[in-house]
Amino acid sequence: MAAEARRQQDSCSIILSESCGNSPEKKGSAAYSRPGTAMSGEMDKPLISRRLVDSDGSLAEVPKEAPKVGILGSGDFARSLATRLVGSGFSVVVGSRNPKRTAGLFPSLAHVTFQEEAVSSPEVIFVAVFREHYSSLCSLADQLAGKILVDVSNPTEKEHLQHRQSNAEYLASLFPACTVVKAFNVISAWALQAGPRDGNRQVLICGDQLEAKRTISEMARAMGFTPLDMGSLASAREVEAIPLRLLPSWKVPTLLALGLFVCFYAYNFVRDVLQPYVRKDENKFYKMPLSVVNTTLPCVAYVMLSLVYLPGVLAAALQLRRGTKYQRFPDWLDHWLQHRKQIGLLSFFFAMLHALYSFCLPLRRSHRYDLVNLAVKQVLANKSRLWVEEEVWRMEIYLSLGVLALGMLSLLAVTSLPSIANSLNWKEFSFVQSTLGFVALMLSTMHTLTYGWTRAFEENHYKFYLPPTFTLTLLLPCVIILAKGLFLLPCISRRLTKIRRGWEKDGAVKFMLPGDHTQQEKTSHV
Repeated sequence: MAAEARRQQDSCSIILSESCGNSPEKKGSAAYSRPGTAMSGEMDKPLISRRLVDSDGSLAEVPKEAPKVGILGSGDFARSLATRLVGSGFSVVVGSRNPKRTAGLFPSLAHVTFQEEAVSSPEVIFVAVFREHYSSLCSLADQLAGKILVDVSNPTEKEHLQHRQSNAEYLASLFPACTVVKAFNVISAWALQAGPRDGNRQVLICGDQLEAKRTISEMARAMGFTPLDMGSLASAREVEAIPLRLLPSWKVPTLLALGLFVCFYAYNFVRDVLQPYVRKDENKFYKMPLSVVNTTLPCVAYVMLSLVYLPGVLAAALQLRRGTKYQRFPDWLDHWLQHRKQIGLLSFFFAMLHALYSFCLPLRRSHRYDLVNLAVKQVLANKSRLWVEEEVWRMEIYLSLGVLALGMLSLLAVTSLPSIANSLNWKEFSFVQSTLGFVALMLSTMHTLTYGWTRAFEENHYKFYLPPTFTLTLLLPCVIILAKGLFLLPCISRRLTKIRRGWEKDGAVKFMLPGDHTQQEKTSHV
């Protein structure tokens, strides 16, 4: 029995490898119909029903000798999986408890039948049912013996914490005569239907038998995905935990941004709303939804942008102090360096909100009242014209620098996308993210300085003895710019360059001039 199963499994993998290696002229050369039916002579007939999925040029017609694959389950993922398998050249048999009711939901070339019939001939069976329904498949144990079961299920967060055993390991314990492989659980139903071009391409695969994993890997390649071996079936628990993670790399940057927003909003509320109410009995609480928010947003964006380049300054200072690059950074600095992309994108997000809120300012009813009151005061004062040259120039420069800074941040955000970043070499990516990023920080600093102008030195702008908000936001960027300027000094720049090229101050590594063979040097083994 085992030898026969192995021969069938080997023949299945041979068929799969042949189908993956078909030449272009062989692919789609003949239409394939459901087993037991005659082939249609209409070569232009769509492979998959148009009411299920749109025509996709990446989907090939099923060849004559299509490898047969079984699917147990009739849910959303099973339907998407059947659609992708049929479009990739496989003959699909779907096992359902009620085939008459679910047959219309699957592609026309997928044969929907009872579970017992669906698992009889295919050597690869996709188990697309929930963990609590695994026991209902025990009646098929004899028919499933020696076959490859592909577990595509994902537990809920509660189930993952409740069960120490992964879904795949639990399935393997129920069917010891089968080979269980964990795969396709990180691929969404949308990616299966729309194609790998619009979704994640990687298929994580783990299992205890190499041949079974190789078979599933060939199937994944035939479907247009990239298989990634994750090791034995014991890794299934870790693989099943991946879809449960909710933006793991964004948690700390998001909490940081929200914390800065709350702090700056409270500070601006005290200065712009609470102080006039307490000192002058003026009701300015109407500023809370728009004006105070718009004053807070640029503060958060500016500080977040500074936090993108601060860890680089700290890392360079540490390397200069240690005199080597072969010592690990502290964990907090290492994590900070890894989260710079997320911090930068959040900075761009708040800067965009600031721009949108600024466009809304003239639409406020309070702004119109202020304009009318200003016009009335001008008439009563017999002033025909109000024109302050200095203020006009200040606002022109202020807005111009703001647009340039936002444009530079947009460029940084676009180049951080994987599709764009992968098209750049390292020098280009470093120039955009490092050099142009520092230019964006400089433009933002000039934008803030132009906004503040001389108000930092005027006593009436210190409400409740609190300095204007822009003076607080300038502290960190100015320190970074000053440190960057110091690093450009030749005496510091040369030393930092030597350290990053492997030089160490304790003499573990020394540079030698070409031809100087008499000098003895030590070699770092790090």
